[in-house]
Amino acid sequence: MNSLKEKLSILSEMISFAKVDNTLKQSEYDFLFNVAQQLEIGKKDFDSLLKSKSEHVIPKSQADRLVQFHRLLLLMNIDRQTDLTEISKLHNIGLGMGLPPSAIEQVLSIMHKYPNGLVPPKVIINIFKAHYN
Repeated sequence: MNSLKEKLSILSEMISFAKVDNTLKQSEYDFLFNVAQQLEIGKKDFDSLLKSKSEHVIPKSQADRLVQFHRLLLLMNIDRQTDLTEISKLHNIGLGMGLPPSAIEQVLSIMHKYPNGLVPPKVIINIFKAHYN
């Protein structure tokens, strides 16, 4: 399981990503708080992350990085409004995590084929597996 530092970093990165359009919609807040609960982060810690960032830590395992990329993809599409700034930011976050650029681009180009841009985890895993072989 991820350390507290990693969990706070995951959430902090997601909050920062959600605010890329300078707003935090209720749907985004609810999604983020749900992730916080899954990561066993309390409301007090969650609310403090809304005000100030946590130290950035890249998830250690490839699986954790894929999970984080998928969370960010879901977060981007939660409000059903995706703009180029968000797509570019997600692309750069993926690169920063060391994910293959071609796999990131493939996921971002097929997301519109799924209802509300919700690409199933299996599809994402298969895309990244293909790029690692």
